[in-house]
Formats: sequence, C-alpha cells, structure tokens
Amino acid sequence: MKAYKNPDFMMSAEARTLRVMAEYLEPQSRFEKMAVGKTIIFWGSARIAPDRPFGVGGVNYYEAARTLSARLAQWTTGRHPEGQRFFLCTGGGPGIMEAVNQGASEINPSLSIGLGISIPAEQGLNKFIAPALNFEFHYFFMRKFWFVNLAHALVIFPGGFGTMDELFELLTLMQTGKKDRIPVLLFGKQFWNKLINFQLLVEHGLIAEDDLRLMHLTDDLDDAFEYLTREMEPDPGV
Repeated sequence: MKAYKNPDFMMSAEARTLRVMAEYLEPQSRFEKMAVGKTIIFWGSARIAPDRPFGVGGVNYYEAARTLSARLAQWTTGRHPEGQRFFLCTGGGPGIMEAVNQGASEINPSLSIGLGISIPAEQGLNKFIAPALNFEFHYFFMRKFWFVNLAHALVIFPGGFGTMDELFELLTLMQTGKKDRIPVLLFGKQFWNKLINFQLLVEHGLIAEDDLRLMHLTDDLDDAFEYLTREMEPDPGV
C-alpha cells in the first residue's frame, strides 16, 4: 500500500506534519479558485441566540451582527467588482457566527465563509455558508492562520475564552509588527469596558498609549459601518 493511502499511517503521530500541511494547502487552493483575497473577520460567542437579548439593556447582539454583516456585503457587492470584494468570514458555528453568515448570505451568498473547527461543543457548520467556502479544521493554529492571513478588518462581538484568545492573539501580532495593522472594531461598549480595563494596562506601563489606537469601541451600527469602510478604503485625498 502506498503510504499516502494508508489511513493508519496518515492518522499517526509521524504523519502529523502532512495533516498540518493539508490544512494549509487545501484551503489555499480553494481560496485561489474562489478569488478570495480580502476578508472581514467576525468573532463572537457561539452561545448568543437570535431570541436571547444579552446583558444590561437586553442588547440583541445576534441581530446587530446580522445587520452589520448584511450592510458590509451590500457595500462590497455594489462597490467592488468580482475578484476584489471583501468576504465575510466567521468560525462557521452558531451564535454570532451564524448571524454574520446569515447577513452576508441574504445579500450575496458567495461572500459567506466559515472556518469551522472540530470540537465536541460545536459539531457542524451553520447553513448560511457558501458550500465552496465551508471549511472544517482540526488544528486551531491552522484555522487561526487562515483567519489572520486574509483579514483586512476584524469585528469582535461579546464572547468567551475562544473570542478572547483570538482577539488578544491578533492584537499581539499587530503590536509586534507580525501583522500589518487592520481596523479592529469591538462592538458592545458596555460589555468590553466592564470586561477589560485597557487603560489600566497603560497606567501600569504594560502597553503603550498608542496600543489603544489598535481598537475602536462602539455600540452604534452606523458608526461601526462607517469606521470599517473608511479604514479599509481610506480616502486617498485625506
């Protein structure tokens, strides 16, 4: 039997490098075929349901994520020719991820990407992802690579451990120059200001004052849309 057709070998520790490479090369091939060069990444909790208002004041973050995604899909579909459009990309699961994929699919289904991960709590991807852009990863770090590699903007809704991990990793990459700076929008001021005291990090000299400029906090969908589109395509005359 040829080694690459031997399932026992391919799933062995010795073949781990091959599996990692597969999660690099197969998505790369599909992205090239589908002309995916620019993405807007959305991260947020899988536990926020459409009918579950969240936090003080009962904010419907699911609906906010769906609306913002739809507006961005409408903007790039109307403004950019095929091959130059921004794709809406999520982790492919339920909650905020589903809301974003739903919003994109309502306007232009071909722009909806899902980068799923095989974990017990999130089996299967939501139904709003373009079939050709529906991915399932085993390795978190390869999934993160594809999130960051094509990202031209990042939108973060309230989330748990996974969302925090992804947010701080990207902020670290930009802070250290490993990733070019892109607009980072934190949606839900009340949540973020209560969760993380970024100013305290500055006061203790743990980050620089300039590092706070890596993020934009808002509760307003119009402000979010205007910030993202302005930062992704700045006016050359300004």
